[in-house]
Amino acid sequence: MRALMKTTCFALLLAAGMAESCFAQKALTWQEVRNKFEAANPTLRAGAIGIDESRAQEITAFLRPNPGLTLATDGTQIAPYKGVWQPLMGTQFSANFSYLHERQHKREFRLQSAQKATGIAISGQADLERTLIFTLRSAFVQTLQEKVVLDLAKENLLYYDHVLDVNRDRYKAGAIAHVDLDRLELQRVQYESDLQTAEVNLRTAKIQLLALLNDRTPVEQLDVTGPYDFSTQIASLDEVRKAALDTRPDLKAAVEAIDKAQTDHKLAISNGSTDPTFSAWYTYNPSFNNPFDHQTLGASVSIPLRIFDRNQGEKLRTQLDIGRNEKLMEAARAQVFSDVDSAYAAVTSTVTLLQPYKNKYLQQASRVRDTIAFSYEHGSASLLDFLNAQADYRSVQINYLNLVASYLNAASQLNLAVGREVLP
Repeated sequence: MRALMKTTCFALLLAAGMAESCFAQKALTWQEVRNKFEAANPTLRAGAIGIDESRAQEITAFLRPNPGLTLATDGTQIAPYKGVWQPLMGTQFSANFSYLHERQHKREFRLQSAQKATGIAISGQADLERTLIFTLRSAFVQTLQEKVVLDLAKENLLYYDHVLDVNRDRYKAGAIAHVDLDRLELQRVQYESDLQTAEVNLRTAKIQLLALLNDRTPVEQLDVTGPYDFSTQIASLDEVRKAALDTRPDLKAAVEAIDKAQTDHKLAISNGSTDPTFSAWYTYNPSFNNPFDHQTLGASVSIPLRIFDRNQGEKLRTQLDIGRNEKLMEAARAQVFSDVDSAYAAVTSTVTLLQPYKNKYLQQASRVRDTIAFSYEHGSASLLDFLNAQADYRSVQINYLNLVASYLNAASQLNLAVGREVLP
């Protein structure tokens, strides 16, 4: 009986451990979240299919014109001649083969244009990924922020409960009035509210992150981890600008659009040239009077006279399109500088605000809170001083955490402006 009970207890413990391990999930780092996103996000996958479609159009662009084959008969009898009906004796059989010969490298220019369109599609996909990664990073930072805010709310509530326990003992000893104890207990509502708000915000942030990952994992099983801090090591503005000019996929797409427009103009000029059609035929006619002329071969060349239509409109349109794309490239370049300068200013400004918090204000707020709490517990400070010190500490901590989140978001904005990660 005792052995059976031990076995049952062991099985229950094992089952509980397995259930806990199934419920828990390893916290995902930023790189792991990004890898899952790139593998599963439907918008990115749809964009990749668009690139494959563009490559398929390259095949179509380089196809040769199909040749033509015509089979014809003529001269078949439809009534008897002198009482004799022999239709096949006078029937003429003819086979005609024709082929349009494209001149002036039309196929080559069509292929080049399609290949450059594929290059633009690839750059467009990279730009789509750039913007979606920024959205993903923002959701990741939001989740980290709500995690640390939740930890702070738990810590503040635990600390305040300890303060309440001490002051309840003081009330029992007659050191404080009942109204002061009531005011202290009423103040606990603020910390309870902070805790509930932090839990809801964390759950909301996780839901947004799961939606971007296209993941149906329960919210409770999702966890992320990563450094929640800032760095003062920032490259110079000139270096960041140069990296953006070398990396930004939308700027690259604008440059590629100019190259494609130039190729399209060459194709328009080529399409204005004349393409001859070569034909050859074979004829069999048994009704010829010449017994040696029953089978014949023939050939011809058909050359369109392009007197009116020389593709003038398309030549002009493609020439204008080159200038239009050059202006768009200049606008894209200006936008790159604007994005980089704005994001860089946000990063440096946030770092300037964060440094005194980390070096001075956090320690001061903690020291003032502990000192006033000790003084109040020993009757050397008023209740108002104690509550103000608690509020100041809470405010400084929240401000610091929000500033760190602002720095991380500004770093993400700078990475978005550059087109690659320049700040972790």
